Order: sequence, then C-alpha cells, then structure tokens
Amino acid sequence: MRIIGGRLKGLRINPPANLPVRPTTDLAKEALFNILYNQFDFEDIRVLDLFSGTGNISLEFASRGVPEVVAVDRDFGCFNYLKKISKELKVETIKLYKADVFKFLELETEPFDLIFADPPYDLTRIPEIAKVVFDRALVKEGGYLIIEHPSMKKLDNHPNFKEQRLYGSSSFSFFGKE
Repeated sequence: MRIIGGRLKGLRINPPANLPVRPTTDLAKEALFNILYNQFDFEDIRVLDLFSGTGNISLEFASRGVPEVVAVDRDFGCFNYLKKISKELKVETIKLYKADVFKFLELETEPFDLIFADPPYDLTRIPEIAKVVFDRALVKEGGYLIIEHPSMKKLDNHPNFKEQRLYGSSSFSFFGKE
C-alpha cells in the first residue's frame, strides 16, 4: 500500500499482517481520487472514513490537505495502528474513533462533504449504510457517500444512488445529495 498524492506521496504503508482488513487497491484508490479531485476542493471539505481499517483512505485524504478526516473502526488493532502511524507521520487532521460504525452514525449530528465506507465484504448490513447516512442527513448538499463493495453486489435501489464504478472484483457505489 502506498500514498498516491499530496505531501506524503510515494510513502509505503506496511500495516501488521494480523489486522482484519482488505485494503483498497492502489489502482482503485488512484481512480477514486482522480474522480474526487475534479469535484472537490480538498482544502475545504470534511471527510468521514467508515470502517477505516489501516487508515489507507484517511491518510490519503490527509496527505492531500483535507483539514478534517474522521476515521471510525471498531477493531482495536486497526484503531491503534492508525493512531500510531498518524503520530509518526505528524498527521494531526485525522480524528480517530474506536466504535461500531452503525452506532457512530446514529449518534453523529454534523454532516460531511464526503463519506467513504469500506465495510467487510461479508457484512450483511452493507445496504443499510446509505439508508442510515441519508435518513440522518449526514451528507452535505453537493456531497457524496461512496461505498466500496464486491462488484457482484448491487446497491442501486437507494433513491440517492448515482452510479457504480467497477475495478475488478471491487466496486465503488456513489450516492449524492443534490
């Protein structure tokens, strides 16, 4: 895994092998950030990274100048790894929460410009993420919710669904608030 843009560009991240994660591939991440870079001014947005795992996506946003990245994961090892690497890299814009994502969403009240969710592919509640996010008005006007999921899973039945982008066995489904 590597950071592909911003002040940490080229940095390789080597998390412990025992973490229960499936990091977003560099190819898919690069494609995603190319899309987002053309739609958002990273220095003026607030980002929520759900199921943050190793912090791959959180670190990418922070590297590109996002002033506030909120990272949520319930796994103690993932939480501690991202806390440790953020400190080592002097990344102070990531706020970490060790919490169940669905409980966090039920308590959160401030909306985000961009929400990225990379749940475990075997999580049966993946379709609920969009419902909870939009029912709780957690996406700002003009903002996006992006869910990474297996390409065979379809999430297009939600009214805020915009498009699905395929990257091999993984896909990004985009949901927007106009």
